[in-house]
Amino acid sequence: MFDAIVLAGGAAARLGGADKPALDVGGSALLDHVLAAVADADRIVVVGPGRPAVVPVIWCREEPPGGGPVAALAAGLPHVEADVVLTLAADLPWIGPAVPVLLAALTGSTADCAALVDGAGRVNYLSAAWRRASLVRALTVLGEPTGAPMRGLVSTATLLEVPDEGSWGLDCDTWDDIDGARRRLHREGTAR
Repeated sequence: MFDAIVLAGGAAARLGGADKPALDVGGSALLDHVLAAVADADRIVVVGPGRPAVVPVIWCREEPPGGGPVAALAAGLPHVEADVVLTLAADLPWIGPAVPVLLAALTGSTADCAALVDGAGRVNYLSAAWRRASLVRALTVLGEPTGAPMRGLVSTATLLEVPDEGSWGLDCDTWDDIDGARRRLHREGTAR
């Protein structure tokens, strides 16, 4: 049993302000790839402007809009109830296989949070599973969430690094990333 908070309200500055969650990658919007990956969640909360979605979701916004990922998580948290909460960015077209891996890693540990880490050692804080109580505590300790960095939020928690064996946490922040994702999905012959 888990809930999910998907962050879909960023400014997409490196994409010239494009509506990144709606960008088509492999025949589906970026957001729809992520929503399909968490379709088994008891509750899915999307923090960002409302739009059609492939599964039922609860929409909310951080105040003020554009307050950053920590503010978005704080806005989404009151809408989830499960003991485990996946926290994902909306621009992760390959996140599907990571969902059970993150859930199993957190469940099999005493950590507060399990997050994907790539081969270079970079932790993707928005490809993570949290114990809900730990996320509440981390947000409380951090204080004002608007503009706060994810690293600051996680610094008060016990983090379990989960190897990103399939490059599941690759995000799409630039037009080159979008083009690369489209080419990769074309090569794989299927949209996930």
